[in-house]
Amino acid sequence: MNFSVGLGRDDAEKRLEQNGVSRRDFMKFCATVAAAMGMGPAFAPKVAQALTAKHRPSVVWLHNAECTGCTEAALRTIKPFIDSLILDTISLDYQETIMAAAGDAAEDALHKAISSPDGYYLVVEGGLPTIDGGNWGMVSGHPMLETTKKLAPKAKGVICIGTCSCYGGIQKAKPNPSKAISVSEATGLTTINIAGCPPNPINFVGAVVHVLEKGIPELDSNGRPKIFFGELVHDNCQRLKHFENSEFAPSFDSEEAKKGYCLYELGCKGPVTYNNCPKVLFNQVNWPVGAGHPCIGCSEPDFWDTMTPFYEQG
Repeated sequence: MNFSVGLGRDDAEKRLEQNGVSRRDFMKFCATVAAAMGMGPAFAPKVAQALTAKHRPSVVWLHNAECTGCTEAALRTIKPFIDSLILDTISLDYQETIMAAAGDAAEDALHKAISSPDGYYLVVEGGLPTIDGGNWGMVSGHPMLETTKKLAPKAKGVICIGTCSCYGGIQKAKPNPSKAISVSEATGLTTINIAGCPPNPINFVGAVVHVLEKGIPELDSNGRPKIFFGELVHDNCQRLKHFENSEFAPSFDSEEAKKGYCLYELGCKGPVTYNNCPKVLFNQVNWPVGAGHPCIGCSEPDFWDTMTPFYEQG
């Protein structure tokens, strides 16, 4: 990894180039983010400006009850690597998974970040166990519930990355033994929900840019930015023409599946799922339905309960 936690250094573009990210690759990435935001190519310089501004915002990133898959997805972004970009061009002052500091040094970094007169933005990954006063989920001797409820109201904005922090995730699925809830349920605050299991990192970066350049984006009734979650997966699916022609794959190993027929009868939840997966590919390469797997509706609230079974017989 090649990130710098808590430094918030200047000359971001120069350091990106030193890390093998050319100006051309950087601007191509910015154009991708601009497109995901529904902006034209002319907005790419604004994206670049937000990501390399001299005075970058302090960000505190909490890990609660989750699998760390959202951080993994973000770190695996390529061309350019997100660690060389976002995690170095913002001032990431606290991130429990990737920061080098541990113990008292980590606690000191958190205290310094949240005490800054310039304020901070809060990114939250993971749901919040509430049973037994939240004691089923602890970091540094403090319940995750307590820390999140303490930090979120003081933040300049709260971005939830992943379905767990947005809606409780698999921890909240029945029977929910830890009584897990989402960040908004715990705090009563409106959060910017970048839903998905995991979400596309481009949507996270786009949300960060939008907050810095334009403020909080317009949200749907589930707290998701409409610019990323305003359309059904189904309406932009490359297999839509087969759905409209009633051409369905009867099994994953069928000739119809190999021809790219619709996966609806095998359990695809694209017709009821809001996300931009078909338009903003993971790592600019592919997405689940493109790879032959049905959409499981992972950006919808409580999808573990409401979208199962994920697979059906055609």
